[in-house]
Amino acid sequence: MQMVTDTATGRDAGVSIGGVRVDAPFYQAGLAGYSDGAMRTVAREHGCPYCITEAMLDKFLVEGGKGLKIAELTGDDHPICGQLMGSHPADIAAGAGILAGMGYDVVDVNLACPVKKIKKKCRGGHLLTVPDEAVAILQAVREAMDKRPGGGPPLTVKLRRAYDDTPEMAANFRRVFEAAMDLGYAGATVHCRTVQQKYIGRGRWPFLRELVREYGAEARRRGFVIGGSGDIWTAPDIFSMLDQTGVDWVSVARGCIGNPWIFTQARALMAVRAGAAGVGGDAAAAALRLPTVFEQRDVLLRHFELSVKLHGEIMASRMMRKFGIKFSRHHAAADELKKAFIAVQTTRDWRAVLNGFYAADGPGVDAGLSAEALRDRGIGDPSRSVLPYAVEDEDLVCVPLGEG
Repeated sequence: MQMVTDTATGRDAGVSIGGVRVDAPFYQAGLAGYSDGAMRTVAREHGCPYCITEAMLDKFLVEGGKGLKIAELTGDDHPICGQLMGSHPADIAAGAGILAGMGYDVVDVNLACPVKKIKKKCRGGHLLTVPDEAVAILQAVREAMDKRPGGGPPLTVKLRRAYDDTPEMAANFRRVFEAAMDLGYAGATVHCRTVQQKYIGRGRWPFLRELVREYGAEARRRGFVIGGSGDIWTAPDIFSMLDQTGVDWVSVARGCIGNPWIFTQARALMAVRAGAAGVGGDAAAAALRLPTVFEQRDVLLRHFELSVKLHGEIMASRMMRKFGIKFSRHHAAADELKKAFIAVQTTRDWRAVLNGFYAADGPGVDAGLSAEALRDRGIGDPSRSVLPYAVEDEDLVCVPLGEG
């Protein structure tokens, strides 16, 4: 695989996760209720080099049946990372073994999501309040992989910068982060909000910059990749985070729901930064071309086709309603289109919306919020215009696969 050098940083633009090569410094995050095989395929078709599944409860896999069926992979869905969540070291270790046996390229332990406790047991981001338990989980998964032929797939961990802003929780984060490095994990991605923040308010990019300053040299020596997450709404945001914080790569989460073109645009910006497409404002502007109405329609149809194959027509119609709502932001008649998608109940309804709103081609719409609007809401970096997902999704809930 040819290495692409980012001339803005002088570094290889890709990353290696324990030997799994990823040719770009960004990826699609695991997104509860969204990032199934259909969404991942659409993302890959638009230039996404690496995807993470929704968080799967360990017991969901260990108990077999439906969990194993949902976790099955298609031949083209690689490189792929299976993300696990749970409370018990032995169960998460068993789940990691199952994912390894199913052909996942990387296994990730979720210690980040602000998911509810079950029977007073910590899981996800709540494990940052009990670092002994968090480290025990990381160690159990490491030991399970060490027993597999060849050592199993590389391991990563998803973290938040702390449970809350107290010094005690900051120390807990450092302990868990350092344990991941010491246990031979291949990397960690850190979301720059606390668990208590959930998805509300600004993420702290300066925290990521300080993290890299403190651990970056040792991480590079060990081959430990540090990823950043939080407030990535546009393709330029990806490279702003890389430049401003020094992380190795960037997790694209809510910013890619209904917006797979963020990956196309990021690829084009990579070419600009590498000098392959020239430099300057004109090249960057061309890289950020908005999707036309017909391009939006074609992606919606493709996503629906893939969802039907995975879930059947009835379930796909229901699932695509929420995707359609997100896609509507790119359309000139966004408000009316959103209402139409909200009303969708059947496949006939779905096709009627597409036939009605996507019959004639036209330019896409910049759905960004102004710097003033961001400042009023206290969201993101007020110097950047972003998609308004942060406003609409402040109450987003992390529900792992297998819950309920």
